[in-house]
Amino acid sequence: QVQLVESGGGWVQTGGSLRLSCAASGRTFSTYPLGWFRLPPGKEREFVAAIGWNGGNIDYADSVQGRFTISRDNAKNTVYLQMNSLKPEDTAVYYCAARMARFSSATYRAQNDYDYWGQGTQVTVSS
Repeated sequence: QVQLVESGGGWVQTGGSLRLSCAASGRTFSTYPLGWFRLPPGKEREFVAAIGWNGGNIDYADSVQGRFTISRDNAKNTVYLQMNSLKPEDTAVYYCAARMARFSSATYRAQNDYDYWGQGTQVTVSS
């Protein structure tokens, strides 16, 4: 069983930065591919970024490419999302997710590909 806990959300002005963290329990977390998703107000949850188990493969949604960076520290069982040049349209609840596929270097964009989810952390970007 894997439990995921996000942190680092908050309020920031347009152009600002935030770093989200997602800490996991469970010794196999470090071998799973991971993803970040977000739920904007009044919209459906959408893909943000994904990373393979060893960080070798990374994928981003077009809307965040060049502004967000996903990374992981397997020794700390933690995945990060560095968010720069934030815009009001980045306002959302951000979720991390893990796919129970050990040593998979692939990245996954579909929510149904993931087996474990955190509770989410709110990010608000004011104009």
